Formats: sequence, C-alpha cells, structure tokens
Amino acid sequence: MHIHREAEAHIQRFLQRGKVCIVYGPRRAGKTTLLSTLFPERPDTLTLSCEEERVRRQLVPDRLVLSELVGQRTTIVLDEAQHLAEAGLVLKVLIDAFPHLTIIASGSSSFDLANKVQEPLTGRYLSYTLFPLTLRELAVHVPSTDHEYILEHALLYGTYPELFTLKGKEEKIRALTTLTDAYLYRDILSFQLVKSSRKLRELLELLALQIGNEVSYSDLGAQLGMDTKTVERYIDLLEKSFVLFRLHGFSRNQRTAIRRKVKIYFVDLGVRNTIVNTFTDLHLRSDKGALLENLFISDYWKQNINAAQRENLFFWRTYDQKELDLLAEKDGAFQVFEVKWQAGKPARHFLSFLHHAPKSTLTMVNVGNIMRIGSRR
Repeated sequence: MHIHREAEAHIQRFLQRGKVCIVYGPRRAGKTTLLSTLFPERPDTLTLSCEEERVRRQLVPDRLVLSELVGQRTTIVLDEAQHLAEAGLVLKVLIDAFPHLTIIASGSSSFDLANKVQEPLTGRYLSYTLFPLTLRELAVHVPSTDHEYILEHALLYGTYPELFTLKGKEEKIRALTTLTDAYLYRDILSFQLVKSSRKLRELLELLALQIGNEVSYSDLGAQLGMDTKTVERYIDLLEKSFVLFRLHGFSRNQRTAIRRKVKIYFVDLGVRNTIVNTFTDLHLRSDKGALLENLFISDYWKQNINAAQRENLFFWRTYDQKELDLLAEKDGAFQVFEVKWQAGKPARHFLSFLHHAPKSTLTMVNVGNIMRIGSRR
C-alpha cells in the first residue's frame, strides 16, 4: 500500500539555494523512501548514506575533497547525517563553496544532528520532521470502507509505513520488536548519555503504563532508584529521539505549570505496545480508552510540529479533578478536545474552562469519528 506523504510538498517549498533542508524523524518513518522519491537517482544527483564508514571518511569539511565528490552535480542528499562527526561544518562548506547546490540532509535524532548544525548553520537551514503516517494521510489515501481496519491497526501496531505492508500479526510484532530493540535502544545508547540500558527500559515501561495520567519525575525516580534530574534528562533524550513527548498542564502562570504538571504520550503506539508486550485485541483491553487518547493527541502533536504557525498544546486539570484532554491555543483562542472511546455527552468540565477562556470551542472525539476529525486538520 503506497501512501503519498504530505511532506513531499512541504520539502519542495523548503528547497532554497544557499540553505540546507534538514529532514528529521525517527528511523523507519520513511525518510529514505521520501528522499529517493523527491530526488531519484540521476546524473545530477548524489545521494550518500552517512551510516557507511567509507562515506564518512570522504565527507570532511574540506573544500577540495568535497569538490571531487560534488563534481558537476546540482543536488546532494546526505542520509542519516547525524553519523558525521562534523556534520554542521561539512554542510557549511558545501553551502559556501557550491552556491548552486540543492542540499538535503536527514537525521534520526533531533538531539544529535541539531546540536551539530545549530551553530555552523545559524540562519542557513530549514527543517521538517517526518513522523510515521498521520491519520490525515491514512484517511485521505485509504477507502472509507477500510478506515475501521486502519484505526485498529494504528491502535495496536502503530503507523510506521512498513507495518502496513506486513500481513500477519506475528510478522508485525516481529518487525516492531526489531524496530524497538535494534533502532530505538541502539540509537539512544549510542549518544553515550545513558549509563544503564536496564534503567532506560524500566523507565519506558513505567511511562508506557501511564499514558493519559499525570506523571511526577520524583515519583518515577523513587520507583527506579534514580535521581529526579536523571529521570528528566532521560525523558528529554527520549523526546528528542522521537520516542515520546510531553504535554504540560495549562495555567495562567505557565512558568509554574511547566514544572507542576506533565503527561507523557508515545509518538507511535506500536512502539508503546511493544515495550509492554501487549497486542491483545481491542475489545478485550482495559486500556483502549487511553490508547485512543494517545493516538489522537500524538497525531495532533505531529501535525502541529510542521505547521506554519504552531499552536500551544496543553491539557487542563484542576485540584477538584475537572479535566480536559487537549487544549490547542492560537492567538488567544482555544480549541478543546475531549477523547472518549464511546460517543457521549459534551464534557461538563468545559463550562468551567469557559470561565478561564471564553473564546473556546469543544470537540468530542471517539472511536467512531476520530478518523474524520483527524483528516480535517
């Protein structure tokens, strides 16, 4: 099943002489396929995989060395550029020495590659983040008769493109296990900022069991035998490696809210379900409501990352347990979303929230309308 990626049009608009287009995103999200579609193998295009040692040896910040590589080509694509020790300097030399070039780089870690390019390329690059498939991409390119199957697949196995090409449950689980073990843990541990792979796994397991709930760094640390700062650093690393993301509680004083309240969601539910090793059918699951909440909020978050004007995203909960799942604020107005498995009455707590933000609208999301709502964004 081939699904057109919305990123194609965005990246085409990003291409500018004198600037690098950087495509971030987790492994297996489709970056290599996307770049080969946009920049097929032609005499004027050079595509290099920076995972290969022989390529890394040649990609050094030296104008003469790079001149031999570039030759008469007009486009150069550096795949998985975070493996270059001096990625930012290499890209800067390419821009300065070859102003005619269209330059594209990809990276599986915003943490690693962004650190390497930020200073050398200040003001000279544009970035796009390619995630696993969004609900909008799926809804637009899959017949409506298959939407129920697609939704179930997204909740159990996630939306990595490769998973939709596999047929059996065992085959999908095996692919997800490989993805999680060989790529997720290997890449994060390669940063050499995580001392214990066991603690990292235990932290991920705890977070995977608490999606939709507020979490406390100090409580997590106490359960894991880790100090609070280490827990927060590990979560920050996981966020920058596209494994999970944080949603902060809304307060009129955001400086205190950021420290006080946080929820953690997984970018892809297939990875989350692999971590807890649970692929039970949805009708037998007690956590299906939490899975639906994670799917909708992560989908909204993914689409917001690449928006021309990003919205500020929060959840809302009061001391007397009034709660709303997602607030999306832009220019002082709020879109409010409440996610429940079954369709129901509007969230009664929305009226309380209106006292804080009168310019607000409410959308109730459930298993029957999530594909339609997701496709409208």
